[in-house]
Amino acid sequence: MSSETRVIDLSHVVEDGMVTYPGLPGPEIVDHMSRNDSRDRYAPGTEFQIGRISMVANTGTYLDAPFHRFSGGADLSGLALSRLVNLPGIVIRAEHRGVGVAELSPFRDQISGGAVLVHTGWDRHWGTAKYADPSHPFLTAEATEWIAALRPAVVGIDSVNIDDMADLSRPAHTGLLAAGIPIIEHMTGLDLLPDKHFRFHGAPIAVAGMGTFPIRAYALVPEPQ
Repeated sequence: MSSETRVIDLSHVVEDGMVTYPGLPGPEIVDHMSRNDSRDRYAPGTEFQIGRISMVANTGTYLDAPFHRFSGGADLSGLALSRLVNLPGIVIRAEHRGVGVAELSPFRDQISGGAVLVHTGWDRHWGTAKYADPSHPFLTAEATEWIAALRPAVVGIDSVNIDDMADLSRPAHTGLLAAGIPIIEHMTGLDLLPDKHFRFHGAPIAVAGMGTFPIRAYALVPEPQ
């Protein structure tokens, strides 16, 4: 990476006991082997820590693969890295409740094959009770159908859910994942990105039999010359 490129972190920090989504337990982060215990196993002055984490897959900033919604869909190990890393990215600014086609349509020619990141500003409520409020922003069913037809590589949002939490049919998850388009939720830092001209990276580890896992999402932004 050249010195003319900025790295923008787009993921929340995972911490012991934190709440990502209402009703889901927070992660438990403990020592499997503490530094003190390791001293009996190694040469004097040599010590290590081996950590252990117990968590639900939907923790922090995470990616949903089609298997999250559909039993026959690709799981995390079945996703091609080519649709998760080094993608041309665009940011759609829509700081209101239902993000619709009107906000997406100006970017029609830039959506195919890229990362479409919806910046709502809702991440400012992360770590507070407000984050899970029913007034959170989401992608409408009409917008989902419209964007899925244009075949982006991945769609992300900085809100608590890409769907309206009150709509239990989950049209955004259903429409995007049925089309094989992964979803990233609970993003942050999208306000730091330009509207376009950056490269997006956001891959989970390749776990067979799981449809969701945290990622370290980030963007590479060229500095102006």
